[in-house]
Amino acid sequence: MDKQPDIFSTNILGPLHSRRLGISLGVNLLPADGKVCSFNCIYCECGYNESHRRSHFPDAGEIVAALEQKLSAMREAGEPLDVITFAGNGEPTLHPDFAYMVEETIRLRDKYYPEVKVSVLSNATRMNNPQVHAALLKIDNNILKIDGAFDETVRLIDQPADSHYSVRQVVEGMKAFKGRLIVQSMFVRGEHNGHRIDNTTPEETEAWRELMREIKPHEIQVYSLDRPTPEKNLQKVPREELEAIAAPLVAEGMQVQVV
Repeated sequence: MDKQPDIFSTNILGPLHSRRLGISLGVNLLPADGKVCSFNCIYCECGYNESHRRSHFPDAGEIVAALEQKLSAMREAGEPLDVITFAGNGEPTLHPDFAYMVEETIRLRDKYYPEVKVSVLSNATRMNNPQVHAALLKIDNNILKIDGAFDETVRLIDQPADSHYSVRQVVEGMKAFKGRLIVQSMFVRGEHNGHRIDNTTPEETEAWRELMREIKPHEIQVYSLDRPTPEKNLQKVPREELEAIAAPLVAEGMQVQVV
C-alpha cells in the first residue's frame, strides 16, 4: 500500500489502512490548495479552515477518470481492497456534484471491485439536503458524525459554521435514515481558547447514549485522537474509558466499534 499521502495534493488517496474500515482507497472531493468544511474541529488533522486557501472544487469528471485509472491498475496488479471512502480535507457532501460522484463511484466499484464497500465520512451538516440524503442512502457505509449530546459541547469541539446548528436537528435527520447509517463519535478532553473541553463526563456520556438509543444506527464507532491536532492542549481518551462509555449500549445489543 502507498504511504500516507498529502491529502491536499491529490483526489485519490492510497490505498491506506484505516483503523475503522480496513484497506481503503480515498476519494477526496475538495480543492487541492485548501480545506473546505462546515465544521472547524479543534482536533482535525487538516488544521483549521482559516489556515488554508480556498479554490474551486475539482472537476467531478476528472476525479471519476482518476478513480477508474487507479481501480483498473489495482485490479490488474491484484491489490486487495476493502472499501472506497469519500474523505479528505473537508466535508465531501459540500461538493456540488456529490450525488453524481456517488453514482459513478458505485458504477466503478461494481466494474472493478464488486465485493468492496463504498463509504462516506461526513459531519452530517448536509444530510437534510434531499439530493445528499438520497445519495447517502445508496452508500454501504453512511458514516455520520455527532460528537456530543449538547449544543454547547459540539460548538466547543466542532465549531460549526452554521450559527443555528442544533444537535436536536441532527438527531432528527439521522433518524430519517431509519437505521441505515453508522454514527461516529470522537471523545476528547483538554482546553481550547480558555474553555475546558470534556465530552467524557457522566452527564455527557449518558446524554450521548440516550441519543444513540433514539437514533438506532446500524453501528456506532467510538474513537479518540490518533493524529496531530491544531489545538495542542487536547488529550487522547484511553481505550478502557472508551469501552466503558460504550459498555451500556453493547449490553443492550447495539453494535459498537471501539477504536
